[in-house]
Order: sequence, then structure tokens, then C-alpha cells
Amino acid sequence: MPSASQDIRLAVDIGGTFTDLALETPDGAFSHKLLTTPEAPERAVIAGVAEILDAAGVAAADVALTIHGTTLATNAIIERKGAKTALVATEGFRDSIEMAYEHRFEQYDLYMERPPALAPRWRRYEAPERMAADGVVLKSLDEDAVREIARRLKAEAVEAVAVAYLHSYVNPAHELRTGEILAAELPGTAITLSHVVCPEIREYERTSTALANAYVQPLMAGYLDRLAAGLKSAGLGCPLLLMTSAGGVVTVETAMAEPVRLVESGPAGGAILAAGIAAANGEARALAFDMGGTTAKLTLIDDMAPQYARTFEVARAHRFLKGSGLPLRIPVIDMVEIGAGGGSIARLDELKRITVGPDSAGASPGPVAYGLGGTAPTVTDGDIAMGRIDPERFAGGRMSLDAEAAAGAIARDIAAPLELDVVAGAAGVGEIVDENMANAARVHAVENGKDTEGRAMIAFGGAAPLHAARLAQKLGIDRVIVPKGAGVGSAFGFLAAPIAYEVARSRLVSLKHFDAKGLNDLFAAMRAEAEAVVRLGAPDAPVIERRVAYMRYRGQGHEIAVPLDGATYGPDDGAVLQSAFEREYAALFGRVIPNLEAEAITFTLALATEAPAPDLLAAPKPAPAPAATGQRAVFDPASGQSHQASLYARDALPEGAAVAGPALIIEDETTTVVPPGFAAQINSGGDIVLTREKG
Repeated sequence: MPSASQDIRLAVDIGGTFTDLALETPDGAFSHKLLTTPEAPERAVIAGVAEILDAAGVAAADVALTIHGTTLATNAIIERKGAKTALVATEGFRDSIEMAYEHRFEQYDLYMERPPALAPRWRRYEAPERMAADGVVLKSLDEDAVREIARRLKAEAVEAVAVAYLHSYVNPAHELRTGEILAAELPGTAITLSHVVCPEIREYERTSTALANAYVQPLMAGYLDRLAAGLKSAGLGCPLLLMTSAGGVVTVETAMAEPVRLVESGPAGGAILAAGIAAANGEARALAFDMGGTTAKLTLIDDMAPQYARTFEVARAHRFLKGSGLPLRIPVIDMVEIGAGGGSIARLDELKRITVGPDSAGASPGPVAYGLGGTAPTVTDGDIAMGRIDPERFAGGRMSLDAEAAAGAIARDIAAPLELDVVAGAAGVGEIVDENMANAARVHAVENGKDTEGRAMIAFGGAAPLHAARLAQKLGIDRVIVPKGAGVGSAFGFLAAPIAYEVARSRLVSLKHFDAKGLNDLFAAMRAEAEAVVRLGAPDAPVIERRVAYMRYRGQGHEIAVPLDGATYGPDDGAVLQSAFEREYAALFGRVIPNLEAEAITFTLALATEAPAPDLLAAPKPAPAPAATGQRAVFDPASGQSHQASLYARDALPEGAAVAGPALIIEDETTTVVPPGFAAQINSGGDIVLTREKG
């Protein structure tokens, strides 16, 4: 039995279909997966914690740290299940949230609809006040008008308020005073000030981010209170930290104040895992592929680190169309996410074309094979019909799958209308979802000035190992790594995440008339703010700093991210920043514009506890694989034929063991498909490495 130790750490990731748990102890790692309970997500967490601790023989009191990631904030925005929220804006600007970018994201769609604003027009109020772009007060705040707004908000029983005034990122005095008045008049109401959650230019994005934060704040605060109480009742008195969209962890207090930073917390954990796997395997260029029950996420890994961004869209009306969702200006690991998971629903459109997603059967009712009331065929049902999933060994035998019901749903809704057999119909579903993911990866790579060929793929999540080899074929990738514990990969990623916080500030800095002192003072203030948050969770740990400037040529409308070093700048360093900008600009667009002045608009500073780089794995010593435990017919879409695949239990394959395709490597949380033309070997880290045969 593992002894009490500060090295015992627990991670929990709530997904749309499954709740994943990972436990790290001095005697090894343990993982567990169970269906999410959407009506009360903490119930699955508490049940899962009890089950994984019992399986590991660990007492709850011996757990030193719990790290949690959740899609609750994202789902609340998508499903419109957040708080009754109001907006207080500068007089004359309450409709900017609906005017958005003043363009149509789908120009020729006469029936185009945007997602409705989180605060309807009758709950958007205007306060007489005005700041200039340089922070000078043009019109003083009318405090009596704010008090009148507060009385109206109270009469409407509003639960949350966002305050977003023009140019508050330069001078927040009016927002701060408004917040004080509202807090006094509306005790217990959640109040979000835009300059706190998004101190950056661009009024629409800042207002949208503040509204989203206010909208989910009461929900997240209540959930985190219930979760903390439930964990404490279960005997876990250890600290609880929350995963953020940027790949770091923060305290519960920070998460409650800025829950909008948690919208992509689960996928961010997967990207952290993938970066560590890439480093351990010596892969400088990789593609992280995370496919769960509801969505698939793809992240580019370069120089063994994921890419970062400052913007993210949630609740898109059209999944591939930028501008069709609600923009959030938060630090986030840059990834592309589509509605392609094991629970994604397959159907025929009016032209009898197979479509998959973006809607998902989720955990309830789930795929048809789960026998929980689902009737629409899903990707998981198709995988079962193709033979990729052994119904008797799914989830370690804890869940029984109804293969006949899955095949019947595929036959009824897909195969029979197309005059195909069941396997061909299931293969059509698989090919559509795989091509959707491949296309998303190609577009994402091109948008970042990169490509997918020549990269290694790192596949994790319950459904990714089932589809990874076929996706690799479509993307021209020859090497796929399925990490140990891949089925709960994001949860294991949480355990590797640093305690981190990112601060952003908008300030126009001309490189021609470079203000070195002003920039140094700005970074010093940002460092102090970030350090105050990080030290709440890591009082004495060494930290590393990452700086980025968002720059453009003067006259351009948008910026690009330019990494900066942590130096103190001198009066002549404008030329250094100009060179750094031109290097990044040329990488994205293939050219620079000579003799044109550049300027920086926004600066970010991220501070994180220092995590040791993983050691490079040694080459595995070849070892014989045990005899296959059986065989089953598995359809291979690449060849269009079914093959007898050998079955292996992953925990029975020693380091160095090699398996030739076709084969299935089965574990409790997932199954790795090794198709014809691929060979798999267990490396010295316990990962499955699939290599495609040349030719």
C-alpha cells in the first residue's frame, strides 16, 4: 500500500461524456473513467475519487494535491445555462455587443444568425461617462445614474453584472467606482469589471469577455463550493487547484474571480501532456490529437511546446466559420476544436450524404451501444460495427456494450438508405469524421504558416487511439505515439501543469520613437501582478517568465504574436523589436514590407513555476510479445477490406515488445488500432509507438 506522501496527487477532468481521473503515487500511476453526471457534475467526481483511491489502496487523507479541469463554463455558455446577467456600458454603446465586427461571417446566407448576446437588450444599461483613448476624462461618471441602474437591476433580480466602459484598459477609474456602487447596492451579486478580466483594446472583445465571465461566475462559484465540500467530506483535505485554458493551474479563489479563464481547461491539459511526450521522445515537431466523447482537439507542438493565443471563440453558430461565435480574449493554448467525438451523431442530409456531428449524444443518453436510451447512431457505434472495439472488454468490462443495437442503428439510419451493408455504412461514418478532423488540422496548420507532414502524432483521449492511424495516413504522418494512460490523457496532463498566470496590457509603443523606460515599467508592473497570483499556490518555487508583444505594421488592423526575451530595454532597442517582428512576419506571410514602421499594441507576461524537462527516453531493448489473446475481424478503410486482427492486452506487453498490424491493443480506457501497414512497439516510457511502413 502506498505510504502517505506529498508525491500522491490526484487529477480530475470532466468531459461531455466521461469524467477521467488520474492518480500519481510513489508506487505508480492509476487511472479511472466513468460516465459524467451532467445534472450534477460533482457527483461523478466524488464517486470516481472513491473508486480510484480504493483501486490504488490510497487513503483520502494521504492525497497531497487535487487538480481539476472542467468544461462546465464552456457548456454553460453554449447551452445558455448561466446566470441572469446584465451589462452596464458607456452611454450610447450598449448595442456594440450585437454590432460585433459589423460584417457577416457568412456573406451569402440570407438566414444567417449570430449567437444571441448573453445579456439581452432590455438588460443592457448605459452610464453617462466617457474616457478618451489616452485615459483623459472627457465626461465624469454620473454616480446617481449608476445608483438608479442598480435599483433597476435589483428589481429584475439580476444575478451577475458586467461593467464595460470605453478605454477602461487605460484608465479604469470609472469602472472601479461603478463596481463599488453596485457592490454596495447589490450585495451578493457577481460583478465583473472588463479592465480586470481583459485589460486590452478592442471594445467588442473586451465586453464579450466580461459578459462571459459574469455569466458563468455564479454557476462556477456554486459548483466549486460544492466540489470542495464534497472532496472534504470524502476525506480530501488537500489544496484544490484549477486548470486554465493557458495550460497552468491556479487557486480556487482566482478561478472563482475569473472563471472565463477555465473555458478550455480540459484540452489544455492534453496539450501539456503532448508537449511532455514530444520532449521525452525527442520529437521537435508534433501534432497533439485529443478525441473524447464530444469533441476532437488538434494542437501543433513546435520545439516541444504548444502554441499560445489571446483569442478564442465559443458557441459558434457555424463550427468552421470564424466570427460566428462569442469571442473571448483570454490566454489560451492555440488549438482547433471540432464536434467530432465518440458520441458525435451520424445522419444523412437531404442529399443522402453522411454527416457527423457537431451534436453529440454525450453521457446521457450516450451512444446506442451503451443501452442508456440513445437511439441515434454515433461514431462509437460505427467503431463497434467495424470491429475496432471489443464489446466484452470495454472500460475493463465494467460497461457492457450492445453490439447488435449499435449495428442496427447504423443499418437503419445510414446503411439501408444508401443500400450498403452495415460495415460499409459504419466505415462511411468513420471516414467522414476522420476527414473532418484531417481537414481541420490542415487548415489550422496553414493558418499558422506550418504543415502537418513530417510531424509525429501524439494521440490521447478515449477515442483518439481508435482513429489515430487512419488520421495519420490522411495527413502524411508516419509516426504515432499513444502515451501510457492515453484514455485519460488530459488528466495526466494536469499533473504536469505548472502553477501559472498571465497578465495582458494594451499600450501603443512605436518602435521608431521607442519608449524604453515606459516599457520596462509596464513589464515590472505586470510581473508583480502575475507573481502575486502564482505565489498563492507556490510560495517559494522557482518561476520562469514568458513575454509576448502583439505587433503590426502601422496602419494594419491586426497584430501577430512576437516572443520577447526578458531583458531590460534600452533606448536603442526599438530596432531589436523591429527585427523580431519582421522574423515572425516573414514566417507567417513569406515576406516583409521594407521601410514601413512597426508598432506594438498589446503586451503579455506569463509567469509559471519551473517544471523540469523530461529525460530523453532510451531506445527500448527488443523483447518478444506474448501470444495474442484472440482475433476478431476489423474493417480497414484504407484497403476497403476486413482483416483478422490479433488482440493484445496493453498491460501484458513489456518494454520493447513489437506487434505487427492488423492488431488491437486493448486497455481499460481505450483501444489502439494498428492497421495493416503499421507496426507498434512499446518504448521505454511505456508508450505505444506506431510506425508506418515505407511504401
